[in-house]
Amino acid sequence: MKVTLKNSIKNDRYTEYVYDKFDIQNREETEVNVNFSLGEAKDFDWNIGVIYGSSGSGKTTILKQMGKLSKSTFDTSKSLISNFDWLEPEDASRLLSSMGLSSVPTWLRPFHLLSNGEQFRAELAYKIGKAKDNEVVLIDEFTSVVDRDVAKSMSFAIQKYIRKNNKRMIVASCHYDIMEWLTPDWVCSPQKNGGALERSPLLRGSRPKIELQVSRVESSTWDLFKEHHYLTEKANKSCKFLLFTWNNKPVGIVAVINSPGLNRANAVTISRIVVLPDFQGLGLGAIISNFCGGIFVENNNRLYIRTIHPALGVYFDNSKDWKGTSTNHKTAGGAGR
Repeated sequence: MKVTLKNSIKNDRYTEYVYDKFDIQNREETEVNVNFSLGEAKDFDWNIGVIYGSSGSGKTTILKQMGKLSKSTFDTSKSLISNFDWLEPEDASRLLSSMGLSSVPTWLRPFHLLSNGEQFRAELAYKIGKAKDNEVVLIDEFTSVVDRDVAKSMSFAIQKYIRKNNKRMIVASCHYDIMEWLTPDWVCSPQKNGGALERSPLLRGSRPKIELQVSRVESSTWDLFKEHHYLTEKANKSCKFLLFTWNNKPVGIVAVINSPGLNRANAVTISRIVVLPDFQGLGLGAIISNFCGGIFVENNNRLYIRTIHPALGVYFDNSKDWKGTSTNHKTAGGAGR
């Protein structure tokens, strides 16, 4: 299929300058042709498609041929989570968490106070959550406004939700680095093979490995993370603080404190654990918790953690490495290892 976009040129002294300097023949109209062929997508089941190419290649034009590009409208007088009022509160929190928006303080902020990355995820959550059965969600400029490591994190979190809930989404992006994180079922580029749809098993591989670096840091490092913790921002300065980074970017922190009051020798507790909003959705909270568990158990400590966070709580419930205590899922409860 070919889409031809034409527009009459309104001539003036600036256009005349261009004609004189560059020997332009057609001085009446400008024309852009975009080739694509997505008919094959009707022949198999899919969840995620990607239209990719450089800026100006026609990606948006193809998306518009697929349907209307809607924009979410948030009521900025309300908290973010309150904008999802067609869902029950528990379902709204689950949807936001599934999009990688797991920071509880973020749920209470209005849309205009969110970061670019948070706004992008919020809009995706709204569009995908509102989508009816068999409706295809169309997303233009996918991850264009965020850091590339954040884009990878975001892509992985979103594809998990899309597939788990059997939704359908087509995104347009000029970034190829998201492919192995988004793992699309098909791709299409107007600059390649006449815009033909391509399927490849290489696009559906496992998630790339994430290598985190960990270091012991001063208590003042907590200031980078404190506003994202769902309890008080305060952390006991007697804690041991472990900072986790990815590609030299801080992504998470853990504060561990001795807990002799638990009546168990060498008991320690994860007092605080935070993954920054831009990197939520990758399962880093569980990875960091297990890493800490391995360290302290190896040193003959008994490690406890308390959380009422929905995503991390579900992980602990299903984990073979953690055992729920009698106060599990209660405000003063936790899990032990």
